[in-house]
Amino acid sequence: MDLDSALAFSRYAKAALDGDPGLRAGIAASAEGAKVALVSRSEENLRKANVKGAYTVAADLTDAAAAAAMVERVEKEFGAIDVLVNSAGAAKRTDADDLTPAAWRAGMDAKYFSYINVIDPVIKRMGKRGHGAVINVIGSGGKVASPTHLAGGAANAALLLATAGLAYAYASKGVRVVGVSPGVTKTERVAQGLKAEAKRANVTEEQAYKQMIARLPMGRPAEPDEIANIVVFAASERGRYLTGANISTDGAASHVVI
Repeated sequence: MDLDSALAFSRYAKAALDGDPGLRAGIAASAEGAKVALVSRSEENLRKANVKGAYTVAADLTDAAAAAAMVERVEKEFGAIDVLVNSAGAAKRTDADDLTPAAWRAGMDAKYFSYINVIDPVIKRMGKRGHGAVINVIGSGGKVASPTHLAGGAANAALLLATAGLAYAYASKGVRVVGVSPGVTKTERVAQGLKAEAKRANVTEEQAYKQMIARLPMGRPAEPDEIANIVVFAASERGRYLTGANISTDGAASHVVI
């Protein structure tokens, strides 16, 4: 399933962006009693998601006007968004030698602006209402550069700063903003990344997978549900003093202080 989508929840209803951790966060939140709205680029993705009782809408979030219209529709038909979980967009894994200015721009559109286009109208509404939480599922590529993920990593790094800055700007208005940055997780995106890494290193995909696992301190990738549980905690009342933080959830793969 592609990750060009978004999740929303309404006061103890929530909203989320489609994507493995984001989608599972929506399902988990639904199980905890939240109403869930699910947004994806395609109707097919929404059918595949099959989240019982969820409000769904198809929209291309890389288009600012389409994203704003989606927010307007969701708030009108679904209810005020109290929690926004962004897990959209995935820049194509590309070796550095194959990057072009267009590829760099596409990476920002796919990951950075697909978030910002939704965050901008939602967080302003939250600020006027005096409460809300925005959880951005970002990725460890914003901290640790990879030669096959430079465009996407640059978008992730920009989101880390936007998360911290918006948290500071909206804290006095009762709105929290938190980043969650998974490392290697069992998703289709990681499988696609292995193909690019195998090509770069001139090895088979199986060899690339074994090398990747050997670099993980916990000896395995994260399960999507493990990331989703952290997202749901950050979005919940249990995490009500958590804001401005970018939480690394990569199993100590990035063993750095910042």
